[in-house]
Amino acid sequence: MSEAAVHDPPGDGRRERFEEVFGTHREAVLGYLLRRTGSSHDAADLLADTFVVVWRRLDEVPGGDQTKPWLYGVARRVLANHRRGEGRRNALADRLRDELVETSTPSPEPVDGDSATARAFRALPEQDRELLTLVAWEDLDTAQIATVLGCSRNAVRIRLHRARKRFAKLLTTRPPAAVRGEVSHEDV
Repeated sequence: MSEAAVHDPPGDGRRERFEEVFGTHREAVLGYLLRRTGSSHDAADLLADTFVVVWRRLDEVPGGDQTKPWLYGVARRVLANHRRGEGRRNALADRLRDELVETSTPSPEPVDGDSATARAFRALPEQDRELLTLVAWEDLDTAQIATVLGCSRNAVRIRLHRARKRFAKLLTTRPPAAVRGEVSHEDV
């Protein structure tokens, strides 16, 4: 018997509601996490963590068209917590590595086939990339994005406009690799 079933008093409908939300939106939330982690193992762990939060806050889950954006917002915060923890672990590993190794390693060369568009996208600030991916990958409108980010629709429109302008500028003004000091294939 699952832990949820143990704590679910008979007849209150919480379990059925949770199973409905999970069954309907699991794939979308997993896709959201996969695109942001690049690791199926991390995405699966984060999906579980996301739905633990959903179980605890089940009474707050909105219905209809607002369910998925709300879930994306929860997943976004779970992912942010994961990244902070990962950052702390990486900082510790870096500190230990620096103590053990006195030589520096050169930065990696751009990957062959790495497009100018991909380099420009990676050169954008994290917040701009998140906005653009919510539109392009998750196919959300400004109201849904506002739910995910926890801000107003107007703020989303303004931020999205600015993100698109910065992306266009990176694509047209200079080689995106040069933005972060990398050497592009054309410069070699």
